[in-house]
Amino acid sequence: MSRPVSELTALDLSQASGLVRKKEVSPVELTRACLDRIEQLNPELNAFITVTAESAEKEARAAEAEIQRGSWRGPLHGIPISLKDLLGTAGVRTTAASKLYLERVPAEDAEVVRRLRAAGAVILGKTNLHEFAYGGSGLISHFGPARNPWDPKRITGGSSSGSAAAVAAGLGYASICTDTAGSIRLPAAYCGVVGIKPTYGLVPLRGVIPLSWSLDHVGPLARTVRDAAIVLRAIAGYDPQDITSAKVLGEDYAAALDRPPEPMTIALACNLFDDVDPEIKRIVDAAILELQQFGELREMNLPVDNDRTVAAAETFAYHANFVAKSSDSYQPETLRRIRTGAEISAADYIRKKQELDTLRRCANRLFEQADVIVSPTVPIPPPTIEELQTDPSRLRPTELVMLRNTRPFNVLGLSAVSVPCGFTSAGLPVGLQIAGPPGAEATVLRLAHFYEQASPWRLRRPC
Repeated sequence: MSRPVSELTALDLSQASGLVRKKEVSPVELTRACLDRIEQLNPELNAFITVTAESAEKEARAAEAEIQRGSWRGPLHGIPISLKDLLGTAGVRTTAASKLYLERVPAEDAEVVRRLRAAGAVILGKTNLHEFAYGGSGLISHFGPARNPWDPKRITGGSSSGSAAAVAAGLGYASICTDTAGSIRLPAAYCGVVGIKPTYGLVPLRGVIPLSWSLDHVGPLARTVRDAAIVLRAIAGYDPQDITSAKVLGEDYAAALDRPPEPMTIALACNLFDDVDPEIKRIVDAAILELQQFGELREMNLPVDNDRTVAAAETFAYHANFVAKSSDSYQPETLRRIRTGAEISAADYIRKKQELDTLRRCANRLFEQADVIVSPTVPIPPPTIEELQTDPSRLRPTELVMLRNTRPFNVLGLSAVSVPCGFTSAGLPVGLQIAGPPGAEATVLRLAHFYEQASPWRLRRPC
């Protein structure tokens, strides 16, 4: 007897995977439930740019046949997920939410997409985003803004706007995204889901449309820490054809969650608590009290480098030819941001890139007296779409505030996760950010998981 769509789409990825492995639910049932849910909710949420319904059902049938034969590939086998529309997909357009790439169809999958297919995942389609990932609001897109499932009048955060809306609303069990200054963790916090930005170089960037090669990271958005850990394992690991890829092996991050966290020193990044919305601060402070059971709390100030020379120069380098020939294909605000990198000299870029490399070499010093660093993920609640559209001059300053607490971990290349830690009086989710040393994904995920299990927030759904 088939289960209702609402029941199937309410499952976590790990729950759905367990039912698939036991042959109690088929990949076809899961996929059709997600497609039905997309048809129902996407007109309001605008989470998807492209829905690949036909190929998704074909992939689901193939997965079902393999599993029936006893050829189970692992926890992503037959599980429907989505991809941020920056990740190259062979034969399916990859638009970056821009008119410029409206008909761009890659010949090959991005490396992370290839790994997902090898793991047996079912690709539902490509999700909306802030155009070319150049913004933290998700407001600017050729296809219009994605809307927050908790309150459709509000932004989702960006740039992985559609992915966060899709995961929160049950339009798939996870989504693969990019994060250059907070584009996974910010929308995770605003949409009440889990997002991890891995250590720089842990997940390959090959085949992903870049914003800034030196700061871009790829990682998952999912409903629970365990779900995020399952997806991260599938996409992490060295890619010899990617110059940003580090020679490290991915771990079984989900298995690591089953080991209780050892007593640790938890540092509160005091400067990331400055000018935080009072209600968010109260909620995060309550979460930190829960963390005391896992170790000793101490205070520190996190070094924050607000210079954007490297990011601006690298973004302009990618777009320079397009700007010269097709500038009218960009949204005006995106074009303005891209052009901020036009006058940066080679000497200035090289000098700032050396400073960035030096900062990263010294990042481990932050963890000489602490195992992890904790802060609010975002200092302010999500604004409404109307207030940012009514006064465009507020957009960029507001985005910079929203990204203030996440960007330092991109600069330093550290592992960092956002996990839901409560709700405001208006019913809007709040995120807790936990960061660790390079390669410490298992540590930050384990602490996030044990906090998550002790709190009721993971059980709430927006719709």
